[in-house]
Amino acid sequence: MQLTSGFDSNYRFILVAARRARQLQSGAPTLIDTSSRKPCRIAQDEIKAGKIRWELTHEEKHTVEADPVMLDGAHAEV
Repeated sequence: MQLTSGFDSNYRFILVAARRARQLQSGAPTLIDTSSRKPCRIAQDEIKAGKIRWELTHEEKHTVEADPVMLDGAHAEV
């Protein structure tokens, strides 16, 4: 499976698309012209069209930086 441009993982792409789909379901206007009525598809199309941007929050950055330390510690215990 190929990474979506602008994302560090496919999992993050799905998280962003899911959050945007929830916004659409709550009444947010679409940012692109589309014939689709499904919020998940519309969200994915908006992301691919470059209409949705994302960035890591401070907590997420801290978690990403902490992961190697946690892995090293867990690996040493085995």
